[in-house]
Amino acid sequence: MNMKRRKFLSIMAGTSAVVSLASVLTRGVKSHAQQLSGALAESFRRRSQEAEARGLAEPFKGVTTNGNVVSGLFPIRSTGVSTAPVRRSADAFLAALTPTQRTKTVFSVDDPEWRKWMNQHFYIRQGTGFYEMTESQREIAFNLLRASLSAKGLKQSRDIMRLNHTLGELNNNFEEYGEGRYWLTVMGTPSDTEPWGWQLDGHHLIVNYFVLGDQVVMTPTFMGSEPVIANSGRYKGTIVMQNEQNKGLSLINALNDAQRQKAIIRVSKTRNNNLGEAFSDNIVLDYAGIRAAEFTAEQKKQLLDLIGEYVGNMRDGHAEVKMSEVRQHLEETRFAWIGETKPNSVFYYRIHSPVILIEFDHQTPIALSYLERGQPTREHIHSVVRTPNGNDYGKDLLRQHYQQHPHPHSH
Repeated sequence: MNMKRRKFLSIMAGTSAVVSLASVLTRGVKSHAQQLSGALAESFRRRSQEAEARGLAEPFKGVTTNGNVVSGLFPIRSTGVSTAPVRRSADAFLAALTPTQRTKTVFSVDDPEWRKWMNQHFYIRQGTGFYEMTESQREIAFNLLRASLSAKGLKQSRDIMRLNHTLGELNNNFEEYGEGRYWLTVMGTPSDTEPWGWQLDGHHLIVNYFVLGDQVVMTPTFMGSEPVIANSGRYKGTIVMQNEQNKGLSLINALNDAQRQKAIIRVSKTRNNNLGEAFSDNIVLDYAGIRAAEFTAEQKKQLLDLIGEYVGNMRDGHAEVKMSEVRQHLEETRFAWIGETKPNSVFYYRIHSPVILIEFDHQTPIALSYLERGQPTREHIHSVVRTPNGNDYGKDLLRQHYQQHPHPHSH
């Protein structure tokens, strides 16, 4: 970062927090790339294009265990849980945007834009960024999240955004980090009957939210942070992902020796282990670990409670619909573990069934310079939730919808 920019930021830090946040967030900047200095912007653009070229080389298929999609898992049906509040909030959000903002925010429901998300901070994203919204636009944008997510899901999302500000403070770098660096796009036209959805995309926080009638698919969802706790700065005390971490550890420790032997696929945790992150829509991932059929009733309850930590980021009614789907496949759900199982161990775990894939991973440090390079740490967490067998982004529902109602532009 050049000296002038650094001086500007230190002056900004000295002004009142409210004024500085408002001015940093609302500068009418056209795109993330234009906020970055020349060489950095060019490098980010090149890396983004390379990631997309690799990641979108194949048409979407979905996560499978052997390359073949298991069909018939996700019928179009009525859930009895209204999506009207989400539609109304999306309409209000679109109405609040300027024509220019709206043009870059709206895509068709079958646009490959769905697949273009990335956890890494360098990625050049589409849509309208929170930093380029006015205060009232931002509130309306958060209302869309409020209508779609549970109170827990909303809080965790906002806290991840806040911790991205903490990262900016720690690195004195608000060119690349900050709580406003999250972008919203809307796919299709919000509707009670036609398919549509929205996407939130930014560093450590990605939510894909597909709606068809009263059915919702909220995957892929990525939540994580580095750091996971703010020990200083504006958001001191903010902390995320502890339930996901602690309940996972408590489940592996609830298993007896024979069960643990099946669940633990590797004791040594030396690197990043997540497989289902950005541009991994078509990964072939065989089942591993122990089947829940071998769990006691109490252990099954613990497993469902752990899954609920992730599914429960959706509004309660829709989360309950998803959990009933999970329960139908509980016996064949696998739980796999990499790492040790002591109170402060770093680890990875995976929960995998025909209808859900959850990964939790303690990652090696990237942006926190005070941590030892190459050693996984509890200060950097990634989690990802997917719907295997072709229904990430609601694509299987969309496919069936098009079969029943042919559209002129359907892919």
